[in-house]
Amino acid sequence: MRSDEGTAFTPTGGFERHRAALRGVVAIPVTPFDGNDDGGVDWGRHGALVTRLVDAGVGAITPNGNTGEFYTLEPAEARRVTENTLKAVGDRAATIVGVGLDTATAIAAARHAREAGALMLMVHQPVHPYISGEGWTEYHRRIAEAVPELGIVLYVRDARISGAQIGRLGELCPNVIGVKYSVPDPVRFASVAMDAGPGRFEWVAGLAELSAPGYFALGATGFTSGLVNVVPEISLELHRELAGGDYAEARKIWALIRPFEELRAADSSADNVSVVKEAMAQLGLCRADVRPPSRALPQSMRDRIAAILVSWRERWTM
Repeated sequence: MRSDEGTAFTPTGGFERHRAALRGVVAIPVTPFDGNDDGGVDWGRHGALVTRLVDAGVGAITPNGNTGEFYTLEPAEARRVTENTLKAVGDRAATIVGVGLDTATAIAAARHAREAGALMLMVHQPVHPYISGEGWTEYHRRIAEAVPELGIVLYVRDARISGAQIGRLGELCPNVIGVKYSVPDPVRFASVAMDAGPGRFEWVAGLAELSAPGYFALGATGFTSGLVNVVPEISLELHRELAGGDYAEARKIWALIRPFEELRAADSSADNVSVVKEAMAQLGLCRADVRPPSRALPQSMRDRIAAILVSWRERWTM
């Protein structure tokens, strides 16, 4: 139960392995396309890219996340992304499958993930234009109760969601164990995490490396990453320094990756995925193709990405 007196929560229900997987770099893999006229998924390349992340030491993989262009995938493609990821990962890392959209679709995807062998789900922020607090809780409750064996990670992008709401959901559903917090406000994050109940949830900085130091200082123990697709060592090294409390060294890494992450974040993250895929294309990892509403980058941005990659070669092998 969540404590109202401020005492620490003791995990129960066999979810400790799930929680531990969230205390690291949570990779959001890209979905590579094959360049054909129909713009299909390059499934062989997809499996190889996921394997590359796990081989590098990444302990948590989230197929069907935003960097994976979840909202552009057809339902059959999303299911195959799940299956292909689990095949590549095996038991070497935790697979956290992204689900969302309407309740029935999310539950069907959750059950498919369970049958395929996933350990956890990440429930995307509801996209309905009208969201009430009670409705937000009910949406997540229905999904969590449909797959009680799976750990559930909430994806919170709405500052209106309170710690009390998250704590109440945790009381209703013991398998709700983590929160990917993506509100760009460290003070709000600290308040929400405290109000949800000390120790009750694993908190993942959901705005990736750029915000990770500030959120770690206030209680996060993991962060999501799209950058990890490009050079896994960068993200893993940053996490090691943050987890070890060496913020001076973490700031040096942060300064090197800041230009790249700011390109991704510009214009309300309009080119978030395009920047990642362009960098990967320049390294020969996959094509730069993205699906609308993302876009191919202009030459000026491609040149900036090339310069950033050159600057990284002084520290990391690519």
